[in-house]
Amino acid sequence: MWLDRFAGQHPGSTPSPPNSQSRAQSPLPRRTSSARGPYLTSQRPGLSPRGSSLSLVSNDSSSSLLGASKRINGSALKQSSTVGDAPDPEAVLARLLGPLPDTVAAEEDRAGRITEDDLDVDFDFGGVSLRELAGGGADRTTADTYRPQTVEDFERDKAKFEDLHRSIRACDDILSSVESNLTSFRNDLAAVSADIESLQARSTTLNVRLENRKAVEKALGPTVEELSVSPMVVSKISEGHIDEAWVKILAEVDKRATAQKKSAQQTQSKALADVGPLMEKLVLKAVERIRDFLVTQIKALRSPNINAQIIQQQNFLRFKDLFSFLHRHQPVLAGEICQAYLNTMRWYYLNQFTRYQKALEKLKLHLLDKNDVLGHEETSRRTTVLSGSKMAGAPHDAFNLGRRIEVLKTTNQLAISSYLAEEDQSTHYLEVPFRNFNIALVDNATAEYTFLASFFSPALSFAAISRHFNFIFDPAFALGQTLTRQLVADTHDGLGVLLCVRLNQHSAFELQRRRVPAADGYINGTAMALWPRLQSIMDAHCESVRALTAALPTRAASAASAKAASAAPHVVTQRFGQLLHGVLALSADAGGDDEPVVASLRRLRTEVEVFLTKASQALFGADKRKRERFLYNNYSLILTIISDVDGKLADEEQEHFEALKTSYQEAG
Repeated sequence: MWLDRFAGQHPGSTPSPPNSQSRAQSPLPRRTSSARGPYLTSQRPGLSPRGSSLSLVSNDSSSSLLGASKRINGSALKQSSTVGDAPDPEAVLARLLGPLPDTVAAEEDRAGRITEDDLDVDFDFGGVSLRELAGGGADRTTADTYRPQTVEDFERDKAKFEDLHRSIRACDDILSSVESNLTSFRNDLAAVSADIESLQARSTTLNVRLENRKAVEKALGPTVEELSVSPMVVSKISEGHIDEAWVKILAEVDKRATAQKKSAQQTQSKALADVGPLMEKLVLKAVERIRDFLVTQIKALRSPNINAQIIQQQNFLRFKDLFSFLHRHQPVLAGEICQAYLNTMRWYYLNQFTRYQKALEKLKLHLLDKNDVLGHEETSRRTTVLSGSKMAGAPHDAFNLGRRIEVLKTTNQLAISSYLAEEDQSTHYLEVPFRNFNIALVDNATAEYTFLASFFSPALSFAAISRHFNFIFDPAFALGQTLTRQLVADTHDGLGVLLCVRLNQHSAFELQRRRVPAADGYINGTAMALWPRLQSIMDAHCESVRALTAALPTRAASAASAKAASAAPHVVTQRFGQLLHGVLALSADAGGDDEPVVASLRRLRTEVEVFLTKASQALFGADKRKRERFLYNNYSLILTIISDVDGKLADEEQEHFEALKTSYQEAG
């Protein structure tokens, strides 16, 4: 601005602009130290690279300087191009730019020297000749010249500056608000930091308290747990319904009562002295309720037509912990309850098996007496019921096993019911009632022993449980042994008795598989009743054959009678073969040399061989060929009958009769 005023006051003078302005407005390029020379780049006249500025003052100043120089000098390039004695350009530049420093002048001097390389430069003036370029200064528009600002310009720019001022004030206000917010935020952060420090201190204190409380709880927790009983537990034990939840609460009471007893023996504390009597009363109340519950269930077992196993499973085994609790806290009462149960079940099984025995006694059975022996010529086949009345029945071979062996091979392990036994009108052999009674007895014995072992243990030992089992089942076992003796007392059915022996052995194996050792006494007693009777029957067969042998004539038959005699097998041979086949078939799996039936069978075999030898002599006399033919036919028949039997004993008998057959065949 002051340059404008200065220019206005001295219109005729030529001001000396500053170096920067003069160099910016100089139409000549500034020399550089480039290898291409100082004129590698050029600027068009009137285009100043520093002509624009952010400051309005600088714009005005440069404009005033340019305007003043133009008004004073006019077109300097045009004058220099027309005048022959033009001033030296370097002098003009020195006058315009002022004196250079020594170092700068030296560098400018070195840079201003024109070399061969500087002459080899192509100048690009944008398609404008040098003359046109030099005369371009006169054609500049008024926009490139400086024009002083007027009042109107100031008035027009006033609004802009006012808007700028208001914007700056608004920015100041916003910055003040931001500053206040940041200050407030800093204060809030300081407060939060203080709160965090306070919380950390409190957290540390609480952690210490928590650790101390855990240590105290760890030390006192078991004692408090043993002493304390919740009101819910007391209410449930005293008034609640006895179910699974009641049993769980009873276990908790039992645990605490036992712990209190141990604590009372070790130490005496006021808390234990206060809670101890209450716990004893609670235990007594639980004992009272258990007693009433068990007595009710025992009475239910005495109801008519009741299934004891259902009550045992649903009402006893579900609450087996009740008796254990009762036995620990009131052993005398537990013994009385146990005895009441034993008496009830003893009566129950005696009543049930007595009715079942009477039902089985109504079955019709084949009666095989002393006439059904090997040496008897005509066997009478009669049937009887166990009550003793006799009636005619369908004829049946007493020595043929037939389908009777199916009672050992059947998979049906169900006993006939009492109702069906009373209504059955068919005729059976003695093994049928024996099998049904013993199946029912084994099943009930297994169920009862399993119940006793589950309900009364671990309160009672297994020895005590076995004694209780025998007390319950002794009457039923006695009934079974009575039935066995009644079935085999007068019979001569050796196959039937041997079938009962095998059935009894199967019962023993089943009881071992079911792990019921308490019934071994009954199994052994039954075996002791069967084996002697089988031995007696085999002896009766031997006696009958021996008597038949003794009845043969001692003199040899005459030639006429020997010629008329038949070499067909004797009827005794047929019976013996069938009896031997039945014994071997029943001994295929369980037979052994140590069984009584083996010795009896061999003794009977010897008697039959003696009889056949003597019969051959009595029938054929001196005719050796017919005698041997007769013996060959008899032994061949026996071998044919027993040929389809397997087992160790059967192999021995087959080998024996095969040797006899071969010997007489070779002799014949």
